[in-house]
Amino acid sequence: MPIDAAKALSAAPRTDEISWTAKDVQLYHLGIGAGVPAIDPGELRYTLESRLHVLPSFATVAGAGLPGVIRALSAPGVDVDLAHVLHGGQSLVVHRTVPAQGTATATARITGVYDKGTAALLVLRTEAADADGPLWTDEARIFVRGEGGWGGDRGPSARTPGEAPTGEPDRTVERRTREDQALLYRLSGDDNPLHADPEFARAAGFDRPVLHGLCTYGMTLKAVVDTLLDGDVTRVRSYATRFAGVVYPGETLRIRMWRQGSGRVRVAVTAVERGEAPVLADTVVELS
Repeated sequence: MPIDAAKALSAAPRTDEISWTAKDVQLYHLGIGAGVPAIDPGELRYTLESRLHVLPSFATVAGAGLPGVIRALSAPGVDVDLAHVLHGGQSLVVHRTVPAQGTATATARITGVYDKGTAALLVLRTEAADADGPLWTDEARIFVRGEGGWGGDRGPSARTPGEAPTGEPDRTVERRTREDQALLYRLSGDDNPLHADPEFARAAGFDRPVLHGLCTYGMTLKAVVDTLLDGDVTRVRSYATRFAGVVYPGETLRIRMWRQGSGRVRVAVTAVERGEAPVLADTVVELS
């Protein structure tokens, strides 16, 4: 089996120093659709260095190091074909407001290897801290098709605990993705050819390149912050989702939001042009 669960789980954590600047933050924000309209004060807080606020999901690309999916596949005990890999879910806990520029130590390790029958599931946890203490903890869930079935632990459910949203959402917004969205977003560090190379995408089972799941993840958080939090990025404490389906660049995201008390927002995202095909599910933003 190309995945040696025992070896992956027992491997020493990988530690890297990461750094980022305001330009990295601005590029990330542009990659998730910020800056439209270009002179809107609400958009300038994402694009203009003199008033820059950092959307917490920037943590998933900070330092332009290996993205979570690629980092997991480079771990000891993991030797798989990138074309068989899908990003299954992502969670992020923010310990402090992410600064517009900084240097931190990122420590990553595989914390779970599960047998899902037709696929293996890898869980990669990364903790980032600077001189003042912890900054964020993120966790990527990565499916490797065709690598399950060895009789291992199936692992916990990816479903979000608690009551699912019912009734009409409190807010619904639509966000159109650009045809070049993936090409721009990949400049923040995730250059997986699945998102740019048509031949690679077809080999992976898709008609054409698909948008990065983490791009949709960022676009969705921005919609929540702008729509329900009046742009206050500091209120986001955690953010988790399950990637339920792909987005093709150029499609429109329909983002539905349900308030659950003052400290939680449940979200569902669908692709409008494909009959409301699910994109993000079991999505929760926890607030301060």
